[in-house]
Amino acid sequence: MIRRFGIAFAVVTALTAGAANAEVTVGVTLGATGPGASLGIHYKNAFQLMPKTLGGQPVKYIILEDGSDATNAGKNARKLITEDKVDVVMGSNGVPSSLQIAQVATETQTPYLCLTPIAVKPDQYKWTFSVPQPTELMMGAVAEHMKANGVKTVGFIGFSDGWGDLMYNATTSLAAPNGYKVVTNERYARADTSVTGQVLKIMAANPDAVIVGGSGTGGALPHIALVERGYKGRIYHNHGTVNAEFIKVGGKNVEGAIAPTGPLIVPEELPASNAVKAVALDFTKRYEAAFGAGSRNAFAGYSNDAVMLLGAAIPEAMKKAQPGTPAFRAALRDALENVKNVVGTHGVYNVTPANHNGLDERARVLVRVENGAWRLMK
Repeated sequence: MIRRFGIAFAVVTALTAGAANAEVTVGVTLGATGPGASLGIHYKNAFQLMPKTLGGQPVKYIILEDGSDATNAGKNARKLITEDKVDVVMGSNGVPSSLQIAQVATETQTPYLCLTPIAVKPDQYKWTFSVPQPTELMMGAVAEHMKANGVKTVGFIGFSDGWGDLMYNATTSLAAPNGYKVVTNERYARADTSVTGQVLKIMAANPDAVIVGGSGTGGALPHIALVERGYKGRIYHNHGTVNAEFIKVGGKNVEGAIAPTGPLIVPEELPASNAVKAVALDFTKRYEAAFGAGSRNAFAGYSNDAVMLLGAAIPEAMKKAQPGTPAFRAALRDALENVKNVVGTHGVYNVTPANHNGLDERARVLVRVENGAWRLMK
């Protein structure tokens, strides 16, 4: 009897030890090369700073390069899930790529922490959690600023892809409540080197302000062209534009550019009462210590916040299943859908079944390029 009890106890102990040491595998696909490289590099860099344990469990990160190509991103996601048996997938640094990953994640029933704001199809919503601020939330800050400054007409120019569509839709949906009219909808490809024709049409419309629906260094092209042709109105951007590379490419031409972004871009300038200040300041210091002064950017913060959300969800998922199983992926999805008060670099996340993002106005500030740097608008 004693011997049987000893064997049973040993089995239970072994199982408990296995659960305590079970490794969570995170699959990541990013484009640190290609047209989205100015964003992807930062997303990727952040993983060098990520913890080796999450929620008390060891974690392994598998990072693949997709070259900022949507087809490659989808293939990478499928490989990570079917061959590497990851428990969760993260990526990528463009809307087209992220939409491909969402499709694969849904087909394979794998939790997907999306690092780009996207609008997924209803059937893909269940498995997709968007980490960045929604476009309507961020562009709402731009709309409010334009209203306060008497802007009545707005010219729009953006990417000819899903990101451009998201930005245009947000701009138009906010028009009536904020008293402005959108008078142009010009588009350009991410790889274009000239937008002369589009800018001439905007100049002819003579709007009070222009909103650029690009991202990264690609957002600088229309801004430069507008300034070179003598446009004197305000030029607004979006949270996909705020990094040092944008300023390096635009130089003096982008002085005065205004954009919404997360608090981590200017943590030193935030009041002590800001809920995100301490976390954002810590991450910014660690990132710049690793990658150089002035290297701070919004995109690395999204990678960090995705990992923080995962860390908050893992303990609950571990109560139901073990990593490496379909049951764990389902439990992790359920746990992600209910994380509360996770303070990230961009904001405070309170995820619900009806809101797979969970951010509010605390996740946005307006910044402006002043003397070659992004500074908080006060």
